[in-house]
Amino acid sequence: GRRSGHPILSYYSLLLSYLRTLKAGDIDEPLFADPPIVLECTMSTVPEAEAKKELGNKHFAAKEFDEAIKLYSEAIAIDDKNHVYFSNRSASYGGKKDWENAAKDAKECIKINPTFLKGFYRLATAQIELDELDAALATIKSGLSIDPENSQLHKQLRIVKAKKNPTKVGASAASAAESGPGAIPSGLAGGAAGDPAANKELMDLRQQYTQTKRDYGAAQAEVNKLQREIKVSEITKSELDSLPENSDAKMYQGVGKMFMLSTREDVISDLEKTMKESKSKEGDTSKKLSYLENRLKSQEQNIRELISGSS
Repeated sequence: GRRSGHPILSYYSLLLSYLRTLKAGDIDEPLFADPPIVLECTMSTVPEAEAKKELGNKHFAAKEFDEAIKLYSEAIAIDDKNHVYFSNRSASYGGKKDWENAAKDAKECIKINPTFLKGFYRLATAQIELDELDAALATIKSGLSIDPENSQLHKQLRIVKAKKNPTKVGASAASAAESGPGAIPSGLAGGAAGDPAANKELMDLRQQYTQTKRDYGAAQAEVNKLQREIKVSEITKSELDSLPENSDAKMYQGVGKMFMLSTREDVISDLEKTMKESKSKEGDTSKKLSYLENRLKSQEQNIRELISGSS
């Protein structure tokens, strides 16, 4: 005889309604390291200049710094408005320990593109090597005003502070060593413990780390929810596909708290739409997870280095 409904479809609709009400929570997951520093490869509007830069990059990778500098200089002669060429030539001068020219090119890079973080990093590196610590501090702070969580600039900031206050480093490092591996120490020690600026920086870093951890947990929970929703849709569609074409089973779709009688075609169409949207969201959220993993790792490293190596 005729059936009044399909239990699998009812289960599907109820389960989907439940999944949509789930809330994300905190979760701990493995972390991944930040990517290494590399030379920039932005395309120039002048092909001849870009070709010179590409050859320069190859010589730089081979640590043939003089030839790299020559090629970057030729690229600059063709197109002197490209900040990447100055940045790469600055890195090449740095490879030769020619810090004055490295600083000069980094300044020109920043002048052309005031938001290019690698320019600030290269300039601060040169200034630290030249023992121009106050200038390096100003450069780092300018870079951090663009990206407050940049791990490379934070590391340089700790190096500068350590050089300016060498007597405070020993006590902080000893305290971090006693904390043991795998744990973030609870606070600064020794002379650094009385430094208001260092304590504020540590507090800010911990707050950022806690917020990122919450964001990561929420993203992970969202991925899990989407994966369950996709699985339920796939199982339900599989059951529908197994029914005979001339089946007289009545089919219902959940609409809010109600169930509406629908055709087989409409139910399958809705399932396919749900799966497509969920898979798209899962892909986007997974990318966010990867970003947050790197961010957590960077923030954790910043906290450890602050406690162990500077005031």
